[in-house]
Amino acid sequence: MNSRLNSIDELKDLRGRLEEETFRPEKNRVRVCCGTACIASGSKKLVKAFEEESERKGVEVEFVKTGCQGLCQKGPVMKVEPYGFFYQKVGENHVSDIISSTFSIGAPVRELLYRDSFLDEPVEEVEEVPFYKKQLRVALRNNGRIDPNNIHQYIAVGGYSATQKMFGSMTPDQVLSEIDKANLRGRGGAGFPAGRKWAHSKRSPEKIKFVVANGDEGDPGAFMDRAIMEGDPHSLLEGMLICAYVLGANYGFIYVRHEYPLAVKNLRIAINQAEEMGLLGENILGTGFNFTVDIREGAGAFVCGESTALVASIEGERGFPRPRPPRLSEPGGGVWGYVTNLNNIETYACVAQIIENGADWFLNIGTPKSSGTKVFALTGKVVNTGLVEVPMGMTLREIIYDIGGGIINNKAFKAVQTGGPSGGCLPTELLDLPVDFDSLIEAGSMMGSGGMVVMDEDTCMVDVAKFFLSFTQSESCGKCPSCRIGTYHMLEILERITTGKGEEGDIERLEKLGRRIQQASLCGLGQAAANPVLSTLRYFREEYEEHISDKYCRAKACSGLGKFSIDHEACILCGLCKEACAFDAVKETRNKFFIDQDYCTRCNACYKACPVDGVKIEKHKRRAVEQEAS
Repeated sequence: MNSRLNSIDELKDLRGRLEEETFRPEKNRVRVCCGTACIASGSKKLVKAFEEESERKGVEVEFVKTGCQGLCQKGPVMKVEPYGFFYQKVGENHVSDIISSTFSIGAPVRELLYRDSFLDEPVEEVEEVPFYKKQLRVALRNNGRIDPNNIHQYIAVGGYSATQKMFGSMTPDQVLSEIDKANLRGRGGAGFPAGRKWAHSKRSPEKIKFVVANGDEGDPGAFMDRAIMEGDPHSLLEGMLICAYVLGANYGFIYVRHEYPLAVKNLRIAINQAEEMGLLGENILGTGFNFTVDIREGAGAFVCGESTALVASIEGERGFPRPRPPRLSEPGGGVWGYVTNLNNIETYACVAQIIENGADWFLNIGTPKSSGTKVFALTGKVVNTGLVEVPMGMTLREIIYDIGGGIINNKAFKAVQTGGPSGGCLPTELLDLPVDFDSLIEAGSMMGSGGMVVMDEDTCMVDVAKFFLSFTQSESCGKCPSCRIGTYHMLEILERITTGKGEEGDIERLEKLGRRIQQASLCGLGQAAANPVLSTLRYFREEYEEHISDKYCRAKACSGLGKFSIDHEACILCGLCKEACAFDAVKETRNKFFIDQDYCTRCNACYKACPVDGVKIEKHKRRAVEQEAS
């Protein structure tokens, strides 16, 4: 049991003791990533093997099971202290070497050190790893440092210092002024200033108010909020407590998708620990202020990331968006009709740092209109996938090439999709675009919650648009005819185009439907549903035209397009193309193969089976098709 703290002074004294005891620099310590990605790679078995081997060899080692350390591509990852070594792709078979080499003679296990290629010298310290070198961690400041299930470690690294400062020397208005001055914009996607939102909720005379954290995070490929909830839940709770103090709210909810079991588990542990120590619940730190937090698990509907649908889900209703006004911050608009302040997880995770360090500190990071940092889930055809946090204003090129390590197999970069399925795809000529709220919107995309999917030369942009639209169409709640029917018709057109049945006028139909969906949908998710299609039409229109007029996919990704033939000079007569063809279109003579166009369905099977690029796909002009038909 954790002893209850009954005053600010008791919290201050406890922190002083913990700072000395918890992280003694001379101690043998392993910080093992136990986030979802590394657990899937075997980090729990790794910890168990470490504990058994260190006990067998009589070597005293402290194990800190941290949250996500970011470099998911190389997991399981760990930091070894006091030597400062960073190890990647660590397996149970490496445990004996680490204990006998590193903890006995202080030498690194070279095969576990990071290196870009076998020709490069390995990098020993985490600060020198290219993936981490340009990052600046604010929201993720404690991920990789502390055990999320140990509140003492959070306090030891400065946790609840902002709470101590707030209760000790600041009024609610002073706290609000600091958040407003810092220009902390919502990290959930819309980018609305948190200070203005809090002020609007605070002005309401209603006595009962709610503070809600949106941890739904339904974007494909996004896991920023999950990492914070799993790896540093107390930073979220402290941010919510500060918001509650400003608003005079006594109740809070964290809305988490059911598919995040580790996040839910760690949040429950954190809430219980904070209540035991008097940092949540009744009479917090003896100040007389009360604030309780509960968790609500969502069923995974994408639309429940929208504020009014999320509120409906918390209330036990179906997640349908509601008309506004009233807004959540107004009477009648929030949870059960009460005034409600809603921010996403990453936004709350930044709050304590702003109060502790001051608004000017936060304003000095990022750009004048987009201050601070942003967390991105970097995925797709990039060498180093994972979680990155960078100052606002860093360019796409720096994120993808300097941090992400460039494109896999040195292929050409084609596009990057930001903002999840409601975002847009940006081409090569925008690689030097600074990443901030306003620049991305101007370019036809959006910040969104922070998903960033990288695509290479083998990606068909029409197929990508179809993929993201199929997601938003299937996740549409169906309340608005514009979204329900409009996305269905857009998807029908894209299906036609990518299977070689596109018609003249399809591009114009897509644009017209997309604009109408934007104008007529009730919620922000519906209004942004057409963005992937409209942005790819803006930057990759020629690919749509090739699909329709030339019956050709330059990425060779779409079936039913192009004219297939065999290059006899490249062909090695292996016969794999014939084996792959289900329609007997590949014919064999004494010394060559050829494709019978009468049987060919353009399914791409022969192209994918050929090991030497002997199957060629050429443009199939509409006029030529019509002539053959006549």
